[in-house]
Amino acid sequence: MDAPVVRTTCPYCGVGCGVLATPDGRGGAGIAGDPEHPANFGRLCSKGSALGETLGLETRLLHPMLRDAGGELRQTDWDTALDVVAHGFARTVAAHGPDAVAFYLSGQLLTEDYYVANKLLKGFVGTANVDTNSRLCMASSVAGHRRAFGSDTVPGSYEDLDGADLLVLVGSNAAWCHPVLYQRMQAARGRGARMVVVDPRGTATGEDADLVLRLQPGTDAALFAGLLVHLFDHGLADADFLGRHTDGHTTALAVARVMAPDVAATAQACGLAVQDVAAFFALWADTDRTVTLYSQGVNQSVGGTDKVASILNCHLATGRIGRPGCGPFSLTGQPNAMGGREVGGLANQLAAHMGFSPAEVDRVGRFWGAARMATGEGLKAVDLFDAVADGRVRALWVMGTNPAVSLPKADAVRAAMARLDLLVVSENVLSTDTVASGAHVLLPAAAWGEKDGTVTNSERRISRQRPFLPLPGEVRPDWWAVAGVARRLGHGAAFAYDGPAAIFREHAALSAFENDGTRDFDIGGLAGLDADGYDALQPVQWPAPLGRREGTARLFAQGGFFTPDRRARLLTAAMAAASVTAARPLVLNTGRVRDQWHTMMRTGLSPRLGSHRPEPTVEVHPEDAARYGLRDGGLARVRSETGGALLRVVVTVAQRPGQIFAPIHWNDETAAQARVGALVHPLCDPVSGQPDLKATAVSIVPEAIVVSGFVLSRSRLPLPRDLFWAWAATAGGYVTRVAGPDVRSAEEGLMGALDGPGEWVRYSDTTRGVARAARIADGRLAAVVFLAEGRSAPAVDGVMPLWTADTLEPRDRLAVLAGQAATGEAPGETVCACHGVGSRALHRAIAAGCRDVEALGAATRAGTNCGSCLPELRRMLASPIPEAALSAAGT
Repeated sequence: MDAPVVRTTCPYCGVGCGVLATPDGRGGAGIAGDPEHPANFGRLCSKGSALGETLGLETRLLHPMLRDAGGELRQTDWDTALDVVAHGFARTVAAHGPDAVAFYLSGQLLTEDYYVANKLLKGFVGTANVDTNSRLCMASSVAGHRRAFGSDTVPGSYEDLDGADLLVLVGSNAAWCHPVLYQRMQAARGRGARMVVVDPRGTATGEDADLVLRLQPGTDAALFAGLLVHLFDHGLADADFLGRHTDGHTTALAVARVMAPDVAATAQACGLAVQDVAAFFALWADTDRTVTLYSQGVNQSVGGTDKVASILNCHLATGRIGRPGCGPFSLTGQPNAMGGREVGGLANQLAAHMGFSPAEVDRVGRFWGAARMATGEGLKAVDLFDAVADGRVRALWVMGTNPAVSLPKADAVRAAMARLDLLVVSENVLSTDTVASGAHVLLPAAAWGEKDGTVTNSERRISRQRPFLPLPGEVRPDWWAVAGVARRLGHGAAFAYDGPAAIFREHAALSAFENDGTRDFDIGGLAGLDADGYDALQPVQWPAPLGRREGTARLFAQGGFFTPDRRARLLTAAMAAASVTAARPLVLNTGRVRDQWHTMMRTGLSPRLGSHRPEPTVEVHPEDAARYGLRDGGLARVRSETGGALLRVVVTVAQRPGQIFAPIHWNDETAAQARVGALVHPLCDPVSGQPDLKATAVSIVPEAIVVSGFVLSRSRLPLPRDLFWAWAATAGGYVTRVAGPDVRSAEEGLMGALDGPGEWVRYSDTTRGVARAARIADGRLAAVVFLAEGRSAPAVDGVMPLWTADTLEPRDRLAVLAGQAATGEAPGETVCACHGVGSRALHRAIAAGCRDVEALGAATRAGTNCGSCLPELRRMLASPIPEAALSAAGT
């Protein structure tokens, strides 16, 4: 009998793609895009396509664990673990008050998990110290929406991308970070829409744009201030919309005139060419159906809320909001960042988009029958961990996130958590940097494929995550664990849920409670769903009030904002440009790479995803590389006032001089010295509390490399910390790139870590500085080490056909040490992760006559799914073909 296909939702970015999962009966599943889901219509990006490769149990936490007096984590049972958590929180509250406890949550949680956690702390423990890693990506958008609209409302819909005539992307590398939406934008361009990219850094998104504005970091507010002035000065403001539906435009315009009075002043403030700014203003002014999409480049700034205000001002001034094909659009970073906001997942919110006014506290308290309502805002993420450091917060529960890696000044965060009286971590993997910070209790949480609940994407669309795998071991949902602690604290009646459907009904009912259209978030039309109705719930955009259960695509075309007078506010905005010092002369920008997600606990398990960008890197402009003595492919030590990292150098004109870029994903679990969060300064936007992750002042110096090479192993192993190393999943195990000061010490350290049963074959040439070794067990390779001085280390590709062979033939023993299999060919670096197409196959296709991306797609399938590799395919088409590819093609 064929396994049933389960409709669920992707666990990565905020696009919220529908997924069809078909369990294989062996703990895995076939994965495909859901053609009926309105977010993606069957498309998946590289990460979504590889979800089936991330479902194993090798790295999973499967049982509750307690740290014993000797510091070792040992398995226990759920009753004992939850008793420890409940007693620890009760003791802390009794001794130090409710504000001495806190939760730090995650956009990876389902809405139902989020709801129960917020209800416990804010309604029954009496503290609002509940914040989330969404503070790191969406808080400035939330604050900007609330200040302008009176509510945290994204006014538009993905359909607006299809109908827009101008798409402006600000601080958004959508081609890599939201590729499925980016393909909708590209389809719009196919019918004539124009695209402008505003970003200090050259990105894959910018490679396909009609106009790229590579402005100085932090000057986005000046650019849109100049646009606002231009709109008013050229009679393009919508006086009727302004007069009927807004306030504040006179003051906002006056402040904008000081910052950017004309095109030339705007260009000077932003470090742009006058003609480029003029072209942008003309495009925006002349195109009614304009969508401005913004993401982390706007939000993750000390001036993030002002940047959001400057964008919203231009849309409000022209009435380009809430109508088809136009509006401001915040692209959410995580799969349920918006769902978390709906239930009060931020420390400055209560559930159902309510705040901490006395009336709202009273309303939520009455609905919950709360024993001890929090009456004021709690600590935002960075402040929360400062309070951990100074002892104000003494008990912390972390759910589904890794703050020891992702928060600013991450070294200080790790040290602070080690001093807690009680650190509880709910996780689905056994080992993370946060667990290693000294977690006292580990609780095994459900992972994607096992979770049952809802998430909300960037366009306010609620979708179901349905389980298609059984809960392994003693794994339980997060809401179940929180409810168990609530019962032990004496609040069992308020947390007597029999499943996620009951939680969702309560959440929906609260959204409608005493609402009557005064609050944006209302899903009262879904409050009556029974278990079957909840299971069958189709994707729906809120608000979905009673009588309009089908949902709402757009808001605000006719005003109706959620301020007390129902009028929007145009707000003043200031520029917050990055600053450097003589000791720290460069500006560090951080972000993502195409095929990895957050701290790689899931995507790191996929061989397809691991081969595109296998090492932690720092991108540097050629002028800076020359100035600081850096070489492409070498190592560099990057330092800030809070920490340091050792990264592989990529010299590229994608960076502006004076600016460098490093991805956020690597950590102590995946690399030796590459926690970029340790570098990031703790400055935050004063309104939103969002950290300034894009503009840390740093220095950079070359790190001497004498030896480099790679290690192949069947499992992840602890490697020496005095080397540079970073592992990535590969077929049959893991490949680790290494570099170090000398061959002998590197070889000794690696051989010790890789030792095990079987026979070693070795080759060493001290005069040439070469060391190679392979361990053979049960007739196949169990480990391989290749080291060489200088640049003479062979690529791992040559060994891969032997590594993946079921049996190693006698003649292959020498072939291993030579670094080249007698037969078979490795695919090269992955270019198209969706279809696993490597560089060698693409070079052969180009050599055989493919002249454009369409022909490459027909020959290899590369670029035919999410399209995030298309810019790289175009670069390959424009570059010389390697000699090996020419030879293989017979030309």
